[in-house]
Amino acid sequence: MSLDNEFRQFISENFIVSRQINDEDSLLDNGIIDSTGVLELVSFIEERFGVAVEDEEMVPENLDSIKQLKAFVQRKQHPASV
Repeated sequence: MSLDNEFRQFISENFIVSRQINDEDSLLDNGIIDSTGVLELVSFIEERFGVAVEDEEMVPENLDSIKQLKAFVQRKQHPASV
């Protein structure tokens, strides 16, 4: 399963989503996740992808859309190639 689809599935199973989420939709601005949701998302990333998310990395630039989540995980998994 692609990273996009894994995030989309996790979000739809764990948060109230009333419509289809596009890759660039803001999860925070659209009320899909809140601060507690960010922590759940970070836990999912760490457990599923085996990467550590540092406190300073918990910012919207990394975690606010499926596109940003995918890019963040790819950078963490392959720091030299991205």
